[in-house]
Amino acid sequence: MLFHVVPLADWAGWSASPALPYAPPSLAAEGFVHCSADERAALEVADARYRDVPGPLLALVIDESLLSAEVRWEGSGDRLFPHVYGPVERAAVTAVLEVRPGADGRAGELAPRV
Repeated sequence: MLFHVVPLADWAGWSASPALPYAPPSLAAEGFVHCSADERAALEVADARYRDVPGPLLALVIDESLLSAEVRWEGSGDRLFPHVYGPVERAAVTAVLEVRPGADGRAGELAPRV
């Protein structure tokens, strides 16, 4: 499974169009959808890149085997991150989790949305 962090406002806009695959701005700007390999990495990304984003954050759980787009594992610093080189089909999103803050205000856990 892959994890993709997205602000709730962005996800809500996409989910209003059920016939369209998910294509965040990074797909047009960089040619791929940024993902993380596990929950810990997704929380690190949420904390580092989305800390100042207003509103709730979500983490999409994506089943790589259900993607038609290529997934490449590419380096960022000393780590590899999965990048999806195309839109994410709705069927590949198997769960939507909420990024919940810990006591210190940093991204603390991924939990089912209530």
